[in-house]
Amino acid sequence: WHNLPVTAGDRLAPLMGAAKGEVLAADSTSVNLYKAFCAAMRLRPGRAKVVSERNNFPTDVHILQGAIANVFPQAELALADDSDESVLSLIDADTAVVCLSHVNYRSGRLRDMAAVTKAAHHARALVIWDLCHSLGALPVDLNACGADFAVGCSYKYLNGGPGAPAWLFVAARHLDAAHNPLTGWQGHEAPFGFEIDYRPARTVEKFRVGTPPVLSYLPLLESLAVFEAADMAALRAKSLALTDFFIELIEAKLGGHGLALATPRDHRERGSQVALTHANGWPIMQALIACGVVGDFRAPDILRFGFTPLYVGFEGVWGAVATLEAVLASGLWREPRFFERKLVT
Repeated sequence: WHNLPVTAGDRLAPLMGAAKGEVLAADSTSVNLYKAFCAAMRLRPGRAKVVSERNNFPTDVHILQGAIANVFPQAELALADDSDESVLSLIDADTAVVCLSHVNYRSGRLRDMAAVTKAAHHARALVIWDLCHSLGALPVDLNACGADFAVGCSYKYLNGGPGAPAWLFVAARHLDAAHNPLTGWQGHEAPFGFEIDYRPARTVEKFRVGTPPVLSYLPLLESLAVFEAADMAALRAKSLALTDFFIELIEAKLGGHGLALATPRDHRERGSQVALTHANGWPIMQALIACGVVGDFRAPDILRFGFTPLYVGFEGVWGAVATLEAVLASGLWREPRFFERKLVT
């Protein structure tokens, strides 16, 4: 049980183009981002600029804002727009860290990881990638792109479910110099020596904090056994075919209902989700869920549909669009019960 963060991390590593000893499966995405950000900032002393994105998943920006307010008050956060060009325009000689999502959680837009990382390194900045909405659905190669740090959850495309352990990637070249700001006992070089003074581990285990929640690893380990028998290139091809089919059906059957596509059509810029916008997105999604098609809503007007290629099929896509068509054509979504706001969207 004690070794689960490392053994699970080593099994996750091939999915992201990492080597054994570079990935730790532990804590939450937010906690891991805090650890990675503090470590990266201290690797670039004298620099004050942090670049992220305005439409990033909010917790990523919140963590950066909190760390800047409490640990790096000299730093300034600059937020780019959705395009890669907007990010590159903000990177300069004062940039310490660039922190971005590989796939945008709202639109499903896929960033060019290699190009952005190369540009950041040209300015001697470090890059942290959030892979929550890409790992497990499309090929990722962190080391080929030269990534410095990465974080992500395992409850979406990796099928671990809510509460599954998140993970942290630290490139081997940074392991000696990078330091974990949360010096918990599990990150000690000899955690069961119970020494009163802290000595960090010399491996990726230095980024451990507390005792691993053992039961939370079980679904992830079962899912990894499936991924170890799968071909990511084949999964990516199926993902693109599923999302193409969904978009094709939406445009063929649901024109005139006020839906608009927010996800890029270009395969090079698309993750494994399709986002549609509608002025009444919330009640429409609630009616759709009540009819057995589970998507989610993202403010202010996005209906988001995720396609997990391991188990979502084309018949399911056809059925989902047929159900959405029925919800819109019948006006079912207009019922008052579907306008009631809920905590989880």
